[in-house]
Amino acid sequence: MRKFLLGTAIVVFAAGAVLVPNKAQAWWRGGGGFFYGPPVFVGPPVIYVPGPVYVPGPVYAPPPPQYAPAGQACYAGAYVCPLDQPTPAGGPCSCPTNQGRAYGRAQ
Repeated sequence: MRKFLLGTAIVVFAAGAVLVPNKAQAWWRGGGGFFYGPPVFVGPPVIYVPGPVYVPGPVYAPPPPQYAPAGQACYAGAYVCPLDQPTPAGGPCSCPTNQGRAYGRAQ
């Protein structure tokens, strides 16, 4: 019985020595897992500030051209007729006659 107790004591002591946790290892121990080598540290992403942006000024639009006043009627010698399309005053125009057309100026 003494041998049994001695053997049991040795087994319990050996198991206790194996199962005692080691102290924490807080330093790098040469890698582990799938990757072996020195540790890789990645810094924060680099943020670039956009440079100055050229903003063009307002688009210059010249003032509208001054149109000549539109004529109201065509004066073609003895004939006077209303204009069927806008024509500037003093512009060429024509009036229908019995013999064709009479040419004159819009007024």
